Amino acid sequence: MATEELDPLIHVPARLRIVATLAALPDGDTLSFTRLQDLIGLTPGNLITHLRKLEDAGYVATEKTGNGRAALTTIALTRQGRLALDTYTTALRDLLAGL
Repeated sequence: MATEELDPLIHVPARLRIVATLAALPDGDTLSFTRLQDLIGLTPGNLITHLRKLEDAGYVATEKTGNGRAALTTIALTRQGRLALDTYTTALRDLLAGL
């Protein structure tokens, strides 16, 4: 299997950590933005940038509720995101098995 078959969107280390962290949750569960930020260790700006790319691809869904200090943003891995991660991990395993 060729490396170009690895999903370049997920292959970026920060995005891989985001997707893998969300995939560890039961299907349909969410993490708050701040909890995900704490787990991943990214700055808010970096996390927002990576989440936008993943959301544009349909891999994650974000939901914002409330206003101001009471605002809460939650993030969940979509079904498409789980499938993309499964495909990515299979391609990576196949690549490593061929070494």
